[in-house]
Amino acid sequence: MTKLGTDKIGSLLLKLAIPAIIAQVVNLLYNIIDRIYIGRMADGEVAIAGVGVTFPIIILIGAFSLLFGMGGAPRCSMRLGAKDREGAEEVMTASFMMLVVVSIFITTLFSIFSEPLLFLFGASEVTISYATDYLSIYLWGTIFSLIAIGMNPFINTQGFARTSMTTILIGAIINLVLDPIFIFTLDMGVKGAAYATVISQAVSAIWVILFFRFKRDALKLRSRFMLPKWSVVWSIISLGIAPFTMQSTESLVLISLNTQLLKYGGDLAVGTMTILTSLLQTATMPLQGLSQGLQPIVSYNFGAGDLKRVRQCIKLALLSGGSYIFLLCTMLIVFPRSFVKIFTTDSQLIEMTASFIPIYFLGVYIFGLQIICQQVFVSLGQAKISLFIAILRKIVLLVPLIYILPNFFEDKQFGVIIAEPISDITSAITAITIFIYFYKRRLH
Repeated sequence: MTKLGTDKIGSLLLKLAIPAIIAQVVNLLYNIIDRIYIGRMADGEVAIAGVGVTFPIIILIGAFSLLFGMGGAPRCSMRLGAKDREGAEEVMTASFMMLVVVSIFITTLFSIFSEPLLFLFGASEVTISYATDYLSIYLWGTIFSLIAIGMNPFINTQGFARTSMTTILIGAIINLVLDPIFIFTLDMGVKGAAYATVISQAVSAIWVILFFRFKRDALKLRSRFMLPKWSVVWSIISLGIAPFTMQSTESLVLISLNTQLLKYGGDLAVGTMTILTSLLQTATMPLQGLSQGLQPIVSYNFGAGDLKRVRQCIKLALLSGGSYIFLLCTMLIVFPRSFVKIFTTDSQLIEMTASFIPIYFLGVYIFGLQIICQQVFVSLGQAKISLFIAILRKIVLLVPLIYILPNFFEDKQFGVIIAEPISDITSAITAITIFIYFYKRRLH
């Protein structure tokens, strides 16, 4: 097990961040692989748009794994740092139970109202059949998805970074193998993609449960904590609400983008947004992994009162994360068509998406630093600050601008797309300013 309080910060962050980054990238493959294969179906340009309108619901489902996973893991780390092992197990068990309860509720709710919601989220008469085919199957894997993704941070926060990476890697490899078999060999189309995803998530969830059951020196899920105290649940939610809001409001953003682009550009424009969203997730997922790597280090040492190690970890994460996102955004802007061709062979869709990439990714240069700053706030127990930044970017800025800016441009689609960099840059500058002030006041 990694020694969070004594190992050198550089090697420690590397040891925890690299598996977390790999896990995040591989986790992204669950949906990216689906999109790549779906985009190569005979009716791929329509099918990818149909699956794209399911993303707001899929993102919202994933947000609940962050609410209890990323909310509980820092609390667990702090209690471990304070040498309170039983308290750490209580937090972890409470998070597990809440994930199970929420998954049952979500599956029931969205199964009943899926079709009207999909029309509301940007589906058309042409794409609705693809959307309902995919989502109706995907929903049955909700409990597996929440357990696998939501409990994985508790593996990482104990220093078992390689095991955390393996959790995601197992599912992604299974998904990679099953997708072409189900979609093309068995001719199941988008239903095949959904079945492959559910099966792979189920295997990952079983792996996680077996880890907590049989790993000798790991924290255990305790039966005496299966009926969690409200005070423990609230302490988890109070930290998890920031990453939950950041993820769930992404669902609102996608709804706004899809409906506006459907209005101004039709199904082709919705397909364009599906690819842009995939590329944005690909670009930022390694930063999420880096943030997950720094979380146990920052939380543990903050709980132990060692502010010097907290500062060293934050500086190193900002430097490495900032360098990475600068290089990747430059590549995306210089070679847009090369990246778009990964998802589609349709020439019209390639040209439209490639023309939007330089605009869409302009603000990501600085937005990458905001992701790290927000996770640092959560790791230090400052959820309110992180929540404010998340709300500022998406609710206050991005969603209103998506509806307002097209009124000022002849090219309405350009007006929709440019809302993204404007909100990214504004919120990132705000986040960095608050972070510098907090850093000088609280960490020195």
